[in-house]
Amino acid sequence: MTINELQDEVIEEFSGFDDWMDKYQMLIDLGNELDVLNDKYKTESNLIDGCQSRVWLQCDEVDGRLVFTADSDALIVKGIVALLIRVVSDHTPQEILDTELYFIDKIGLKDHLSPTRSNGLLAMIKQIKMYALAYQAK
Repeated sequence: MTINELQDEVIEEFSGFDDWMDKYQMLIDLGNELDVLNDKYKTESNLIDGCQSRVWLQCDEVDGRLVFTADSDALIVKGIVALLIRVVSDHTPQEILDTELYFIDKIGLKDHLSPTRSNGLLAMIKQIKMYALAYQAK
């Protein structure tokens, strides 16, 4: 699936909920489904700078595609990073760089996050783009 197809899938899933408490629960569930991040990746260099919670983001290149794994010590933040990974993981650096992550606005996520969580979300996206730039330059 393309990144945009994955974004549309996320938008469709979230459109089934009118209540933001249900959407938060979905984020928590997504975070709980996230594969466990190996402790060897829980390093200072993988910590996202700008997040109030601790968020680790690991990126590996597999056959020209970037595969992301992550973890957080906060339930909703873990769900947010799980959602980001679901959309961008297993795509080429160029695909990631060329994509506008419109699903965040479409599901109303930014409007329902505290300012510190919004900053953290932007920091996660920035780090994903930085990984894509770094791997593209190789």
